[in-house]
Amino acid sequence: MKHLRKLVCGMLLSLPIMGVMAQEQTQSYVHEQSKATDYVWPTDPAVLAKLDKWQDQKFGVLFHWGIYSVPGIVESWSICSEDWITRNMDDYDAYKKWYWGLKDKFNPVNFNPEQWADVMQDAGMKYMIFTTKHHDGFCMFDSKYTDFSIAKGPFANNPRKDVARYVFDAFRAKGFMMGCYFSKPDWHCQWFWNPYYATPNRRINYKKEQHPDWWKNYQTFTENQLNELMTNYGHFDILWLDGGWITGDEINLDNVLAKARKRYPGLISVDRTIRGKNENYQTPERGVPATQLDCPWESCIPLSNDWGWVPNAPFKSPQKVINTLAEITAKGGCLVLGVGPTPDGVIEPEVVKRLHAIGDWLRANGKAIYNTRPTPVYHDGNVWFTADKDGRTLYAIYALPDGEQLPATIEWTGNVPTGKVKMLKGNKTLKCVKTGDRVKITLPKGVVNEPVALQFTIK
Repeated sequence: MKHLRKLVCGMLLSLPIMGVMAQEQTQSYVHEQSKATDYVWPTDPAVLAKLDKWQDQKFGVLFHWGIYSVPGIVESWSICSEDWITRNMDDYDAYKKWYWGLKDKFNPVNFNPEQWADVMQDAGMKYMIFTTKHHDGFCMFDSKYTDFSIAKGPFANNPRKDVARYVFDAFRAKGFMMGCYFSKPDWHCQWFWNPYYATPNRRINYKKEQHPDWWKNYQTFTENQLNELMTNYGHFDILWLDGGWITGDEINLDNVLAKARKRYPGLISVDRTIRGKNENYQTPERGVPATQLDCPWESCIPLSNDWGWVPNAPFKSPQKVINTLAEITAKGGCLVLGVGPTPDGVIEPEVVKRLHAIGDWLRANGKAIYNTRPTPVYHDGNVWFTADKDGRTLYAIYALPDGEQLPATIEWTGNVPTGKVKMLKGNKTLKCVKTGDRVKITLPKGVVNEPVALQFTIK
């Protein structure tokens, strides 16, 4: 049977996007971004401190892994009955039955979270977010509130059947900041999509006023699962909640956070796209905001065109990811890169290769990315600027477009150096000519054809 491979994007970001990701063809639903002007700063000093630490990390990974990985289709969306979705089966009910049945085929016998953590550390990533449950409701943890989980199928006899626990432990062991992804909607739960009615779209398929007991059951179910994750799976820094057609208020998020923050002071809440006190940072998806934002934010962008694993995926080049990271960092954000482990539980070789190349660049040039903050003059042509927290030590990153050769000289206006200009890779001092507020840097001959990061000071 041939299964769904491509979905048509139904929404665009609410903010304009620019730069290397602007024209990417998306293959799944794109979450609307909150407006930066709607951001509500936390009042808890511990949350503010955690946000500041998170903003130092800059580069993270977001894992989508579930029963959709078995056939290599685009997350859960194929079972949602909306007119922007296509599937290679005419009978919707039969398709759902086939999809739910993937739980009996998901058996990741080579599951190796230590390999995941090694690869992501090698890539220079500093924080992680793991999908414990996507919208289809399939749990990648051993929930006592449902049998629809990795721990109840063919993988049940594996000593690592409680998959999320071992993923989180592997990354904690390497010092990553820890993030837990959880979908507030659950299409498998009878209290969300009740079998008495059809399932016309992503929302609950009944009126709450007519079935308040069903809705109350759903609230309790969801709150229980969140408490389960926040109690039994170790320390977390981020709770990343997806599915913005259900708000945190609707599933008693305040109660969950109050309990969780007693265990993990400063826990960052990302009730994404739900404007208000529980969206501690914003999450533009598959794109980069047009300008700097005055609030904490993170672009979530997959390495391929899809969040989960699909066969023969067209991966972005390391250079494209580096350029995107430079742009995002200059604009004050973080980049979380989407990676889909294979159905049998490993990171495939082509992904390993590309991430290693990104890590090589960051090992030489990471000072221009990590622990930096935005600077007022942050962009000129292919050059992106970042700053140390002192505001005087600046970095200029030349984002070399794919397929082009480095120029002999790099030029920009503003951010005029007061002393030497050095390449971070090799610590070589470069010739710098200043004409008014125009700067011209001569690159050494034989330099590797890749993005270049320079360091200098300004007044």
